[in-house]
Amino acid sequence: MSIRRSKLHRSNLPIYLFLLPAILLLLVFLIPTVDAFRLALTNEELIGSGSIDPQFIGLLNFSDMFSDANFYNSVFVTLMFLVLSAWLGQLFIGLGAAGVLRSQSLKLRWLPTAAIMMTMAVPETAAAFMWASILVPNETGIANLITSVFGADPINWTREYPIIAISLINVWRGIGMAFILLAAGFEAIGNDVREAATVDGAAGLKLFLYITLPILAPTILLFLLLTTVGSLGTFGFVYFLTGGGPARSTEVISVYIYKESFAHFQLGYGAAVGVVMLILSTILGVAYLKLLRVKT
Repeated sequence: MSIRRSKLHRSNLPIYLFLLPAILLLLVFLIPTVDAFRLALTNEELIGSGSIDPQFIGLLNFSDMFSDANFYNSVFVTLMFLVLSAWLGQLFIGLGAAGVLRSQSLKLRWLPTAAIMMTMAVPETAAAFMWASILVPNETGIANLITSVFGADPINWTREYPIIAISLINVWRGIGMAFILLAAGFEAIGNDVREAATVDGAAGLKLFLYITLPILAPTILLFLLLTTVGSLGTFGFVYFLTGGGPARSTEVISVYIYKESFAHFQLGYGAAVGVVMLILSTILGVAYLKLLRVKT
């Protein structure tokens, strides 16, 4: 019996070795997460007495957070940003692009496909500076040069339409991921399915609503899961482009955490907000996964 057990353990050794990177990655994630929970229960600061001798203060940071109007503003701005850029913009534009560009008869389809995919290669900071040059609020900005063709006066985009401006930039940044996933979903729909639906009288909008969309539903939910988590953590281009302004109108929750932690030096309070953000992300993720199980 002992010989058999030793052979069994020896045969499972490669499996444990393959799991080792995943376990290490999980530890790398768990250690700072646990430390964030610890930090959220203290008055630790970057400077001052809280940096020398931080004290345990229980749930005081959470109490302060839920009585702070700026926190609720950041949650509202984040939800607006999420709905406009991820749930509406990336999904619908990605769905349309994947549907149009899958056509084999479309000439030079590789060109728009390459243009869409290139957006994934641009880092957040580089995207911020690139779009800052496009949205220059005078007549030299590319966006204003385009609108001037139609007789419009120069627009200060990040001040007059702040949430729309950062949402459009996030759509541009995330359209590549949307295109990849949704194009793969379209490819999974066999020609025999489309032909059978066409024979049964389904064509055009009916074909899309009753055949294509239900088959694409798991792919759409997977994309929404990924883009929701990604958009909730968006920081770089928003901070470098607007700094959360004007008047906190683009202060998404990640920018709010940064300001409270490193501009106001309240590390404990910033950690408390981060913990709430983690819990909200987890709830959304679990909801998406449950819907995925139902759809599959």
